[in-house]
Amino acid sequence: MTIDVVVGDIRPGDSRAKRAAAERHQRLTKPPGSLGRLEDLSLQLAGIFGTDRPTVQGATVIVAAADHGVAAQGVTGYPQAVTAQMVRNFLAGGAAISVMARSRGVDLVIVDAGVATPLPAHPDLQVVAPGRGTRDITQGPAMTRSQAEACLRAGVALSTAAAERGAAIIGMGDMGIGNTTSASAITAAVTGASPTQTTGRGTGRTDSELAHKIACVERALDVNHPDPIDGLEVLAKVGGFEIGVLAGVVLGGALAGRAVVLDGFVSGTAGLIAHRCCPTVRDYLIAGHLSAEPGHRIALEHMQLQPLLDLGMRLGEGTGALLAAGLVEVAAACLTEMATFDEAGVSDREPD
Repeated sequence: MTIDVVVGDIRPGDSRAKRAAAERHQRLTKPPGSLGRLEDLSLQLAGIFGTDRPTVQGATVIVAAADHGVAAQGVTGYPQAVTAQMVRNFLAGGAAISVMARSRGVDLVIVDAGVATPLPAHPDLQVVAPGRGTRDITQGPAMTRSQAEACLRAGVALSTAAAERGAAIIGMGDMGIGNTTSASAITAAVTGASPTQTTGRGTGRTDSELAHKIACVERALDVNHPDPIDGLEVLAKVGGFEIGVLAGVVLGGALAGRAVVLDGFVSGTAGLIAHRCCPTVRDYLIAGHLSAEPGHRIALEHMQLQPLLDLGMRLGEGTGALLAAGLVEVAAACLTEMATFDEAGVSDREPD
């Protein structure tokens, strides 16, 4: 299936179901609006699943890993080999996302989207890599347009498979040394914000190291001149393989009619790419949390998304998305399972 076909088949959320859900909230045994943003979230879920009583159970978090050529510019304090080492840690169950997934009973899908260091075959590792790490974006495009398209198609397939296994919620996470530099460039290119605004300290840059990182983002934009209207071009010129796969996860999740939960900064830029390709995906997007990376707030504001959590996290891996998935399930359960005033025999508020 081509990306154009995928985009053409994505339909807006069901507005009638949202209206019916809003009316149902008025009859539930609580003061109107007393559940705050959980009520807004439940209305979105009604639109996603096409019913005023959605059953939202079962979550999958897709973690895509890849390397970035820009790491050669010294934009991160960790060696590139850490990407592959962390993938092995995911598979062994020792990473933060692994622990969280076990504790919550969440399905975890680990994806090699373009790790530079060869990884041994593993039954729980899905390999979709169109290359072994991107090229250095300060010297030219990260990848070819055909590689960018391949990333999107791979992500669509991953989301589709998760939906077929019963996931109502599809979360996403990332791993890739140097990927916040690409995320900063994508955010600046799409939103028009300056690299100074979109670029943060990543793995913990000093002031001078942060200035160098910002200069690398500026150089990448000057060298590549990505067209902000063309999401695929932005991905190809300054993106990353894992970002492209996660953008495809967004498109595939929307196509399958599932709630798609973004994690932090890097997955937020994947959301930006998908949103640029198909603005309708916003109906399916939920911002799991607000990363401490400054560009993340800019990306979310551009898509008019408000994060559910703000815990000062900046790890990635899908940790924020997984935590937020619990709130998504609870919001749907309250809408669906709470009794109405009539059902409970509780007196409603007196009319004004």
